[in-house]
Amino acid sequence: MDNLFDVAIIGAGPGGYVAAIRCAQLGLKTVCIDDWKNEQGKPSLGGTCLNVGCIPSKALLESSENFERAGHKFAEHGIKVDGLSIDVPAMIARKDKIVKAFTGGIGMLFKKNKVTALYGRGSLQKRGEGEDGWEIRVNADGAEQSVHARHVIIATGSTPRVLKVAPVDGSNVLDNAGALALQQTPGKLAIIGAGVIGLELGSVWRRLGAEVTLLEAQADFLPAADEQVAKEAYKALTRETGLVIHTGVEIGSTQVNAEGVSIGYVDRDKNAQSLQVDKLIVAVGRVPNTTGLGAEAAGLKLDERGYISVDEFCQTNLPDVYAIGDVVRGPMLAHKASEEGVAVAERIAAARQGAPDSAAHVDLGMMPWVIYTAPEIAWVGKTEQALKAEGVAYKAGQFPFMANGRARALGETTGFVKILADAESDRILGVHMVGPYVSEMIAEAVVAMEFSASSEDLARIVHAHPSLSESLHEAALGVDKRAIHI
Repeated sequence: MDNLFDVAIIGAGPGGYVAAIRCAQLGLKTVCIDDWKNEQGKPSLGGTCLNVGCIPSKALLESSENFERAGHKFAEHGIKVDGLSIDVPAMIARKDKIVKAFTGGIGMLFKKNKVTALYGRGSLQKRGEGEDGWEIRVNADGAEQSVHARHVIIATGSTPRVLKVAPVDGSNVLDNAGALALQQTPGKLAIIGAGVIGLELGSVWRRLGAEVTLLEAQADFLPAADEQVAKEAYKALTRETGLVIHTGVEIGSTQVNAEGVSIGYVDRDKNAQSLQVDKLIVAVGRVPNTTGLGAEAAGLKLDERGYISVDEFCQTNLPDVYAIGDVVRGPMLAHKASEEGVAVAERIAAARQGAPDSAAHVDLGMMPWVIYTAPEIAWVGKTEQALKAEGVAYKAGQFPFMANGRARALGETTGFVKILADAESDRILGVHMVGPYVSEMIAEAVVAMEFSASSEDLARIVHAHPSLSESLHEAALGVDKRAIHI
């Protein structure tokens, strides 16, 4: 049968398309089913990440940061810019061009690796006793077909969390997709949510001239990050970037009016406040996307929050059915989804070849986090507050970018690198950074932790001079109180 596959993958985001390619590389006949449509109504592979998430947001962040540098930082380099202006439609067009290149590139990779791409919404059907494999029914704008596969990987991702008090209308009240497509800079912009998405989108439009206010329900700013990093980031984002950030806020109402959107809220001191803005972005997190998947009919187990229940190897309660990425436990990160896709593909291939189970799995404790603001924020492993709560004895080493030669040359001296190591074994337990290009620096910390390195190991490694990574080296030296340049 032409529609019988070794593996069927539902979803072509960074988890699904990577899993599909790896399955094909391992000799498995693979189909990837996806229902994403772009603004032109055409299929567009890549999921949220490539279409309206990671890639387009980074394109706009880069454009807006270039504008910020030209307007506020070039002068100290002796570079004069007269008549500076921003062409927002051109900036958006550049972003769209990048998105088109990458989504089209996935299609080319599918052809290269002989992955069958199938457009439509895939739903898992109940498997009868004695049946070998699974049926996936694919609905494409009302037209149905079925494919059969011995193994299934669910990678349907997540969708923006809905805030009932602030319904998205796509015009005045926007989700992340709408915020990436604005054709002009709003005069006043509010964002409900000061997490990763809110901070990045707020940074884009603040640099381009908008007055940006972020309203965050949680009492603390970036509670998932190390407290010291969060405090440094808050200071930089409010004083240098100019974001206004209110935490401990409770949104009471939103009302679209002739001037834009009126927001009523209660601040952290329990005082009633109101805010009138031109545009409102809702960025209060994301929820797993299991809509239309057929979970109940197929007997697929979900947890109380709507995530698909899986074990450490991403195996669901159903035989030969796996789930990866945002739709399962763990952080909603594109690179986490991709690595889970690779691990599951390798486990399936090992099983198909009659080999012992592959040991491939993803250690969520070694997952790097990055927020692409200016300064950037990145971390991996345990935070200082977590180690204190767990009663773990630790040592800390820290080094500021102010004392780093490359950072001085760049004119980007805000922030620091901090390393936390076990007090007895010296094994690195966490690395936390806020500063220039730490999104690139965090990888060295992940490698070190994956190989159970000690802070002494990092301290003994030669780092090029002058480089930003010397700050990591000095922080490692600082764990043993022997940093050289501070």
